[in-house]
Amino acid sequence: MSRIGKSPITVPEGVTVEMKDNVITVKGKLGELSQEYSDIDIALEDGTITLSRPSEKKDHRAKHGLYRALIANMIEGVSQGFTKELELVGVGYRASNQGQKLDLAIGFSHNIVMDIAPEVKVETVSEKGKNPIVKLTSHDKQLVGQVAAKIRSFRKPEPYKGKGIKFVGEEIRRKAGKSA
Repeated sequence: MSRIGKSPITVPEGVTVEMKDNVITVKGKLGELSQEYSDIDIALEDGTITLSRPSEKKDHRAKHGLYRALIANMIEGVSQGFTKELELVGVGYRASNQGQKLDLAIGFSHNIVMDIAPEVKVETVSEKGKNPIVKLTSHDKQLVGQVAAKIRSFRKPEPYKGKGIKFVGEEIRRKAGKSA
């Protein structure tokens, strides 16, 4: 049995969960998310959601844990939200934002200007003597991760000097340079 799939999800105060036509909708103080599901039975009883699968087929076993994780992320997102922080490591690397436009100066001949989805709040922090940090906040975990991965893909951290865009707290595997 799936260890992730069989653990129940507790619904916190202020979050409403509706199920209709194989679509589960979660509403909270930060927003509203919905997810389609199939082949899995979802039961909502006095503040807890439990998922069960009809058989032990490989497809059913895979979806059991998947939908449990997706629903748990939706509930956590609309109640608390998710934050990803990216750090720009490199001489002259800068980040600024005007509303939902993120402007990155990361060593190319031109700045990269990126429009961020309206569901994601973007904030840039630049302190003297420290690397610039881009903070992304939203109620949708998948969207925050996708936007963060897109920003990171503009200049991935390289293994020799460690320059590039990395997640805060990420350890970069370093290589030794040329030895004379």
